[in-house]
Amino acid sequence: QVQLVESGGGLVQPGGSLRLSCAASGFTLHSRTIGWFRQAPGKEREGVICISSSGGRINTVDSVKGRFTISRDNAKNTAYLQMNSLKPEDTALYYCAARLGIGSCTLSTRLYPYWGQGTQVTVSS
Repeated sequence: QVQLVESGGGLVQPGGSLRLSCAASGFTLHSRTIGWFRQAPGKEREGVICISSSGGRINTVDSVKGRFTISRDNAKNTAYLQMNSLKPEDTALYYCAARLGIGSCTLSTRLYPYWGQGTQVTVSS
């Protein structure tokens, strides 16, 4: 059974940091593109950052450039989202997703067949 499980969300003050994890089971992540997405209340789900299967290509939405980074540990079959300098507008339910693919990664939600259940990130003082 293919499964992605996110963890690491929580409440953090503006300017703080969080690291989200995405653990995969039932398949290996090393051959797949991994993306992190988020959905705030009343808004559509948006792509935040993704990393290609080789790790050589990363695509980041402008609103988080310089603050969020993505990484992967193939030995642990886990991906990570490091979020620094968090802002209240980063508050959302964060999802990881995976897809087969080579070359550049995509932030298009419709191209990812495998999704986690999400972890809540709230940035507030």
